Amino acid sequence: MPINRTSFVLFVSLLLLVFSGLTFAQQITMGDAINKAGRQRMLTQRIVKSYAQMGQDIRYLVAKKHLHGSIALFESQLKELKRFNKQPETNRALELVEKLWKPVKTIASSPVSKKKVEELRDDAERLLIACHQVVLLLEDQSGTSKGHLVNVAGRQRMLSQRLGNLYTLFSWGFEKEQYRADYNKALSEFEIALKELQAAPENTDTISRGLREVSQNWDMFRYSSRMRAGEYVPGLVARMLDKILVQMNEITGLYAKLPAK
Repeated sequence: MPINRTSFVLFVSLLLLVFSGLTFAQQITMGDAINKAGRQRMLTQRIVKSYAQMGQDIRYLVAKKHLHGSIALFESQLKELKRFNKQPETNRALELVEKLWKPVKTIASSPVSKKKVEELRDDAERLLIACHQVVLLLEDQSGTSKGHLVNVAGRQRMLSQRLGNLYTLFSWGFEKEQYRADYNKALSEFEIALKELQAAPENTDTISRGLREVSQNWDMFRYSSRMRAGEYVPGLVARMLDKILVQMNEITGLYAKLPAK
């Protein structure tokens, strides 16, 4: 099946995102550390989404590459953050992340099973909370408004993939009240954070332009994801959310490079 140019560009961008943390020749900055720790949150959700896509044969080969790439990136970034960190409290938080990562990796690295996907999600939820704590500790260490912006922008990446994994679970028949509540909460949190970022006085022209593009794609996602009972378009929704993920990853990197204030 031929791949159009837009799909190809998006696919390449996602591969670059997945493998961007696999080499680390130079010492990272605090902004970089918050960015990478924030990306760990996203990977917990992306792993569940990719696993559920594979289980339904939705963009199977792409989902498989995303799953394996996410596992490799999570591990490499965890090692990098442990080398970077010098604070005892943050070190304890990273040790908890390492402990909670093991059951997620075990299921995600095994053959896909519908019977295992909810266990994977439960494990990923616990890991997400631990990863978020690392971000907060690093943000506190930074003591800057820049650190907060990197955190908020980076969390948008997580929310994009959280929406994706929940939507994909719905399409697989897992229609639970808690999942629906989590989905609606993620929608609200993304929109609130987007408005906060758009109003940030630290924004450069490039960041502001990028956020406008994210807003446009967010509106398209909201339109494409409107669900009638039993009618889902998980492939389309995944592509829209992956596009937002790539854009927010770039914007988070731009925030990380801003001068500290």
